[in-house]
Amino acid sequence: MNNDSRRRIEGIAFLVAFGLTIPLANWMIGNVGTVCPPNGPCLIPVLPRVGGLNLLAPSGVLMIGIALVLRDLVQRRLGVIYSFSAVVAGAVLSAAIAPPSLVLASGVAFLLSELTDLAVYTPLARRRLVTAVVLSSLAGLVADSIIFLWLAFGSLDFLAGQIIGKAWMVLLSIPFVRYLRRRDERLGLTPA
Repeated sequence: MNNDSRRRIEGIAFLVAFGLTIPLANWMIGNVGTVCPPNGPCLIPVLPRVGGLNLLAPSGVLMIGIALVLRDLVQRRLGVIYSFSAVVAGAVLSAAIAPPSLVLASGVAFLLSELTDLAVYTPLARRRLVTAVVLSSLAGLVADSIIFLWLAFGSLDFLAGQIIGKAWMVLLSIPFVRYLRRRDERLGLTPA
């Protein structure tokens, strides 16, 4: 398989995975958690319980942390135009499938956080891929957490949990991103 075909196939796989994180995150918020209070999001622990401290976050944080990394990989394989188009489509999809109470929060938070991610990732990506993914994802997850929580619940009560939960997913992706960078260098596969 030549490098152009490999880049396109991998880019499409990252794009599909990115698109799937959106409905999965919205579904998880209402259906997956160790605690699912009535009229509230289902919650998961994002840190081990220490004494009386039990840091929880809405369960969709797991998919949004992954989405931030996948957006970067879509851009690396297919380019900025595909990445930006995926962000806009993701925001529309997010708003279309989110529960009515979360439509605005989900769509706006997704759009603004992914654009933040794009703005940080783009200038760094060619020289320092892992650094670009980590820094852009961190910027995006903070933006997403603040915007989503404020618009969805009028409160930042789960902010620490949101940031930590998404950061776990970014950290868990680093070995894969490093592998891709090394493999790309070995194959002479340049970013789009």
